[in-house]
Amino acid sequence: MNWGMLLALFGAGLAVTMNCFASSKGVGMVAEAASPVIAEDSSKFGKLLVLMLLPGSQGLYGLVISIITLTQIGILSGDPIPSTSAGVVRGALFLIACLPMAFGGLASALLQARVALTGVQLISKRPQDSGKAVTSASLVELYALLSLVTSLLMVVSINGTMSKLAG
Repeated sequence: MNWGMLLALFGAGLAVTMNCFASSKGVGMVAEAASPVIAEDSSKFGKLLVLMLLPGSQGLYGLVISIITLTQIGILSGDPIPSTSAGVVRGALFLIACLPMAFGGLASALLQARVALTGVQLISKRPQDSGKAVTSASLVELYALLSLVTSLLMVVSINGTMSKLAG
């Protein structure tokens, strides 16, 4: 069994699964809260749609990290991880590199949804303040982006780092 490949695949799976779980949960929470507001006044749909979509971005970020990881480990292209002790180390590094996106995305999607829920309440009472609601929910996005950049930099540097160590 190729333990290095298994570890790397586990990391790629965590990055996409945890983010998609949290994004779907967050989008669902906000959409559920927005439905009665839209039923009462359908002109608020456009303003609420942005709030509904915001927690979904983390799922896309997790997918990006997963695809890049799969490319780096030879599933989609590139050099496959060998069944050696160095391959296990390489696989463990990919797993570790996926963790910032997995956990950062999970937390930020759920917390962003909570902020968006308060935005739904704000828009229901004061539709002219929709910009404030969207801005508040967007602030949480920064931490998903930091997680994305961290995982991205780590994932794309592993193969080069392993080559330097071996050479």
